Amino acid sequence: MENQFEFLQVKDETIELAFSKKTFERDKKEISNLFGVDIEYSKMHKGYFINQTEIEQMNFQRMMEAFDMFNSLNLTSDLTPFIHLEKRKPQGTENLYGIIHAIKNKLQIKCSYEKYWDDTITQRTLEPYALKEFNNRWYIMANNNGKLKSFALDRLSNLEITNQPFKFPLQQNIEENYRFCFGIISPNDSAPQEIILSFNSYQGKYIKSLPLHETQEILVDNEKELKIKLQLYITEDLVMELLSFGNNMKVLQPQILIDEMKNAYQNALKQYSKGESK
Repeated sequence: MENQFEFLQVKDETIELAFSKKTFERDKKEISNLFGVDIEYSKMHKGYFINQTEIEQMNFQRMMEAFDMFNSLNLTSDLTPFIHLEKRKPQGTENLYGIIHAIKNKLQIKCSYEKYWDDTITQRTLEPYALKEFNNRWYIMANNNGKLKSFALDRLSNLEITNQPFKFPLQQNIEENYRFCFGIISPNDSAPQEIILSFNSYQGKYIKSLPLHETQEILVDNEKELKIKLQLYITEDLVMELLSFGNNMKVLQPQILIDEMKNAYQNALKQYSKGESK
């Protein structure tokens, strides 16, 4: 900034350089504490750089997206005519801060948890390992009676952070467990499959701009189709996502996934056939 100060003054005579090494060091510390971004000095290049892994960079980019959105929404007091937000229930994010505290400090949590499929509320004692986002919902990945399971934050209530510590198992790797997962279901007794999908050119543009998964690889891209390859577990989350594409997509392999899709479409057709018979 000092080197460029004279150049900046030519463009704007009112500009002042009210900046010091002490201020810079303080700002670096604040940036690290607030955003988790470490700014380091390179003797080789004689300058400062942001030291981040690929995952940290992605998390920072997502955070900046949220920051940009927050600032945009606060530009004016009346945004109703210009911005139309999706109407949906809260995601249970009021417990995020407490859960992150428990994860970082390896403390057990207690909570009430509601299962949608059997309408029951149970009391849980969990060892929280990590948080995972999927399809506009947040989940805790936690040890529950010796098994790694996911728990949706919007179904969790009465959160209590206990003083009971736990040891994170050395053999546990959350990122690796979910590396080939679409969603939050991680089958422990099967292997990921090589999946090949064919999209029409129209739908293919969306798939290229927002890939289905990090393993996505483009095999064919022309004016007729987009063909991609994925390496994933075949789970209910994946099948539901593929069904949402309707006749814009066709599964080419593996056969087990083709059969799953056929069964789902046939069962859906039966629903309408029953209605017609009445």
